Amino acid sequence: MGHIPALLGRVVELLVPALEHGGVVVDGTLGSGGHARAILERSPRAQLVGIDRDPGALETARANLRPYQERVRLVRDNFESIPSVLERLGVEEVRGVILDLGVSSPQLDEAHRGFSFRGAGPLDMRMDPEQPLMASDVVNGYAQRDLAAVIRRYGEERFASRIAAAIVRNRPIRDTTHLAEIVKGAIPAATRRTGGHPARRTFQALRLEVNRELEALESALPGAILSLAPGGRLVVISYHSLEDRITKRAFAEAARGCICPPDFPVCVCGAEAEVRVLTRRPIRPREQEVVDNPRASAAKLRAVEKLGAAA
Repeated sequence: MGHIPALLGRVVELLVPALEHGGVVVDGTLGSGGHARAILERSPRAQLVGIDRDPGALETARANLRPYQERVRLVRDNFESIPSVLERLGVEEVRGVILDLGVSSPQLDEAHRGFSFRGAGPLDMRMDPEQPLMASDVVNGYAQRDLAAVIRRYGEERFASRIAAAIVRNRPIRDTTHLAEIVKGAIPAATRRTGGHPARRTFQALRLEVNRELEALESALPGAILSLAPGGRLVVISYHSLEDRITKRAFAEAARGCICPPDFPVCVCGAEAEVRVLTRRPIRPREQEVVDNPRASAAKLRAVEKLGAAA
């Protein structure tokens, strides 16, 4: 299938038990369908709703999931729309949800998508090729202060101001390699010697800005939890600290019950925990998996289980 799904074995271990008696599992970031295929293989009574905003990914997944096509429904949409997608399909609740965040290997490997700094390509970076905002709009159109804010916030780049100033001085930026060279030149030489390619953080920031990925994640997590049946499970794989922080916070809030002061004799707030956290610490790839799939090295998996009678 080309793309190796991150933490595939751990995803299967967490989701398959919730699908023992069948039910619907949602892959909200379907990609090539690697996680979905493994789940369907191990869960012969399960049905899949696969969601992705990239039409190319949906077509690839459709081909990869053809042996299970009678149990599969694919939808082009954003993962933050899981509740509305399920409503349109007439699905009241699901037994599992998987969100594998970030950009996929096929997207990185296709230079014309503009996600990678390693090959010449247009400044695009759109996961949905029909959305209006492109990376070129950000790079060549944002005011210097706004551009620096994007690079600082989403890239956690300490040289954001220097990079933004260099970009503005060299406008118009032609393509991804042009941008990568400008970013590299804006970062002190001593810093460039460690930490990977110096443009990595800036490219990450632009991608997150173009696709609203963090805003979508913040919106998606409560909706995904709401869609789960009691005993259903939500698994999230993130690849950088911003995504993991949002996921950790959302899970902690959903797992928190009473918020009354500790000296209250009885609960008066009425708050009840929605989930129990299955991963006290994020699950990381094993050494062999990183050898087989170096892009999985940054992956962190967190999971929760919906509380209720069936749990």
